[in-house]
Amino acid sequence: MGTRPTPAIDKNGIAWLAGEASGDYIASLVLPEVEKRFPGTPQYGVGGPRMRAVNFHAWHDIRELSVRGYVEVLMHLPRLVQLRGELVRSISESSPRVFVGVDAPDFNLGIEQKLRRRGIPTVHFVSPAIWAWRPERIHQIRRAVDHMLLVFPFEQEIYKRAGIDATYVGHPLAGVIPMKPDTEGARRDYGLMEDSLPVVTVMPGSRIDEVKGCAPAFFGAIEKLLHRFSDMHVLIPAADEAARERIIFIAGQYARLAQRMIVRVGESHRMIEAADAVLCASGTAALEAALYKKPMVVGYLMPALTGLIMQRKGLIRCVSLPNILMGENVVPEFLQYYCRADQISWALQDALTNDGKRKELVERFTALHESLKADTPSLVAEVLESRALRRW
Repeated sequence: MGTRPTPAIDKNGIAWLAGEASGDYIASLVLPEVEKRFPGTPQYGVGGPRMRAVNFHAWHDIRELSVRGYVEVLMHLPRLVQLRGELVRSISESSPRVFVGVDAPDFNLGIEQKLRRRGIPTVHFVSPAIWAWRPERIHQIRRAVDHMLLVFPFEQEIYKRAGIDATYVGHPLAGVIPMKPDTEGARRDYGLMEDSLPVVTVMPGSRIDEVKGCAPAFFGAIEKLLHRFSDMHVLIPAADEAARERIIFIAGQYARLAQRMIVRVGESHRMIEAADAVLCASGTAALEAALYKKPMVVGYLMPALTGLIMQRKGLIRCVSLPNILMGENVVPEFLQYYCRADQISWALQDALTNDGKRKELVERFTALHESLKADTPSLVAEVLESRALRRW
């Protein structure tokens, strides 16, 4: 799909590019505050439904960029290269006050580098995990980014040593997720207050290829639990309608799960809030579960070659954000070969039944939540204001 002609209104504004569902969400949290700081200034570029809901003009939807892994990207490379070139031209022609790339570093950093050469201030929101893998990426960041917005406090020292302007803005999710979850209220939303059955929320990923990779192991684990428990409720959030259809198709192969599950689009937070335990793919979902103070099990399965490449480029053994941020394995991880239904089912059973561990996790996740909380929208808007003023 080619780039739409840039409308006349999309000039001298704030250009954004969010390449994933998580980026769409965190950008949507700060867009209203940016609009207040830049009254009458258009905000446009690439975003998803949450950004569009807060007055963002999307030239393209994030689904056009949602590709994971090295090998998978190769299959889409011609289309992505063409799209990136078209976006660089369209964004340059719109002469934005500042460009903001939200996460998606494999796509955004290349665009930021080209825009910066053309004199457009570039801000990147959410640092790549250079502390976990691919540390050499700091050199590309130095070439591409005028200012990095950090969501984890320990990242400040990394960027200070590298001589790159950076500001810790807190994690956007920490400001919107309540310190004390309303579990009973969330369960009422799904009609789950009539019994005392356990509630498990299953999150096999936001992208279709993540769902294809993780859902069979995840759903198989739930099916095994449904055989061991007398019964339980299963909530499954979907990122969009395509993901919902894929989830329902795969779940149809698991008779008990298909009878017990509730699948909804765009309700991941409320479904996490309703849960006794969460089974999720590694990524933002694990951090969301931690901020909701929920015991969890993390799994991830991708094609073997992609997994091997990523493993060789990694610096740390764990992959989920709660374990990385706490510096130890506080939640179980089942990755690649180990992402199997049987192992996951036993770990999830422990998450549901181990009350001592649950209490400990609530205390530790509360401390984590407090450390990540800040007035993120205001801090982001201040940086954008500062960068825009340097150009205008």
